[in-house]
Amino acid sequence: MNFWETITGSDLTREWKAFEARAEALPPDHRAAWEEIKTHLLPQGNFTGRNLMPILDAALGLLEETAADGQSAHEVLGDDVQGFSTALAGGEGARTYRDRWREQLNRNVARKLSRLGG
Repeated sequence: MNFWETITGSDLTREWKAFEARAEALPPDHRAAWEEIKTHLLPQGNFTGRNLMPILDAALGLLEETAADGQSAHEVLGDDVQGFSTALAGGEGARTYRDRWREQLNRNVARKLSRLGG
């Protein structure tokens, strides 16, 4: 990956299109599970989402393998797709970019208030 791809995210666009092309070949229940996994994983990503690409690739690979084996998405993922996605992203309580931004905002506000009060 070169500097230009890093800045523009063009490498991510190519990967994302490849993921979507692979997902189109899945049976309907696996495709629905893929959409749900993406929904729950994307908030776990960093600003660019680059950290999620290997996780998304692995999740899609799992869906492809189970579809080829004839298993339903429900058999593989169970009822808790959100829990499955959270576990893929690093477990319950994993910090997201929103958490980091919230902490930074709180620190900045506290710093400004201490300057005004002191």
